[in-house]
Amino acid sequence: MTHFAIVLAAGASTRMGTCKTSLPWGEGKTLLTYQIEQWLNLDFTPVVVLGLHNSHKQKDCPPGSLTIINPHTNAGKTTSLLAGLRHIPPDFEVLAISAVDQPRKLEIYQRLLQAHINNAALITAPMYKDKMGHPLLLDQKMRSHLQNIREETFGLRQVIKEFYPLIHKVEFDHPAVLIDINTPEVYEQLRNF
Repeated sequence: MTHFAIVLAAGASTRMGTCKTSLPWGEGKTLLTYQIEQWLNLDFTPVVVLGLHNSHKQKDCPPGSLTIINPHTNAGKTTSLLAGLRHIPPDFEVLAISAVDQPRKLEIYQRLLQAHINNAALITAPMYKDKMGHPLLLDQKMRSHLQNIREETFGLRQVIKEFYPLIHKVEFDHPAVLIDINTPEVYEQLRNF
């Protein structure tokens, strides 16, 4: 299998007030298990990056996923992305970058993957009304650019800015691709989406 997804789950969840990985989502699942299962259902190998504060959540990661502990989470999200990238084989075909607080239904991932493959895209991104959403899908040719991201240059944002004209944008007619659960209010509003 040459499709991988880095699932960023190492944040401190300060605005949420509780660790997002354990928030209930869907039938008897947590946000963490829900996200991992979506990628597994698509035949991706999820590489889950946890922090020291939630490293005990490794036990919640279903078989077929790989968990990494990033001890440097206080240095920014870029460190988690780079930690995950170190565990992705060099010959991957598709790499998705997703976050635990951005749950998506399987159909969204399927549509993005199909568009990514059909267009032989370097980067594929979902769009809703001119706003770019998540997750991003990247081709193997983007690996060297990912390996060079730094917190000081805004991490992944710099890559998106640099390659923006080449990004294959997939338009969705629903704002689900923009969902980002950062506060208890947003969580309550969306938990039954």
